[in-house]
Amino acid sequence: MTFRITAALLFLAALLPGQSDWNEPFDPHRIADNLYYVGSRGLSTYLITSPQGHILINSSFDETVPIIKRNVEKLGFQFNDVKILLTNHAHSDHVAGHALVKELTGAKIYVMQGDEQVIEKGGAGQYLYDHKWKPVKVDKVLKDGEKVTLGGMTLTAVLTPGHTRGCTTWTMKAKDRGKTYDVVIVGSPNVNPGYQLVKNPQYPEMAQDFAKTFRVLKSLHCDIFLGAHGGYYDMEDKAKRISADGPNPFVDPKGYAAYVADRERHYLTTLEKQK
Repeated sequence: MTFRITAALLFLAALLPGQSDWNEPFDPHRIADNLYYVGSRGLSTYLITSPQGHILINSSFDETVPIIKRNVEKLGFQFNDVKILLTNHAHSDHVAGHALVKELTGAKIYVMQGDEQVIEKGGAGQYLYDHKWKPVKVDKVLKDGEKVTLGGMTLTAVLTPGHTRGCTTWTMKAKDRGKTYDVVIVGSPNVNPGYQLVKNPQYPEMAQDFAKTFRVLKSLHCDIFLGAHGGYYDMEDKAKRISADGPNPFVDPKGYAAYVADRERHYLTTLEKQK
């Protein structure tokens, strides 16, 4: 535990100013029936509940896990009822806490093909970054389009590669006030600073993978727009607008389309500069 916390603190010390909220507590909130936000201010974690146990998406860092646990319990659920742990992609800010969540809950870890070895090797083998975390066994390797079902709740793993090889966008159906919505939890379409799209010996297919991701994201029908970071979908502003009798602020298909278009423009601009 000491090694994991020390390594994560060293990483956090080097964060950009906009990332200083990654381990800042944030109030949990309901997004729709059986779907809740339980993450920190800057790192998204989602809880999907069912009578047979719960699914958690993203563990963040070791020091974020207590925030997640408190938020789950604040909503009236038991943290040790988490049966399946998923993720959006294999970067430390989303998976470094996987081993700790597994230790606390016994949850099975499911990961998209392409990211499984990075998680099992504690960060070794990831492109560009050298962040390390405690290795943890992956219980099931998922394929594109594979469904994860627990207690009547079903999520579909949609491969959206580029950010990582196994970057995953999760889709599901969720009800709110009797209406069923299509939920899209975006993995990440971001071309990070330092990403080499052209003539990349470590990830030669990166540009093609990003191109595929944008085709896929544009093909998805989205009502409720969510993502690996709350900043993707203005989480804080929308959380402030939750009300019992007003419209659901997370229903935002236009925001989803605008976000995907903006990220695609950034990708194309970066690609053109690197050619």
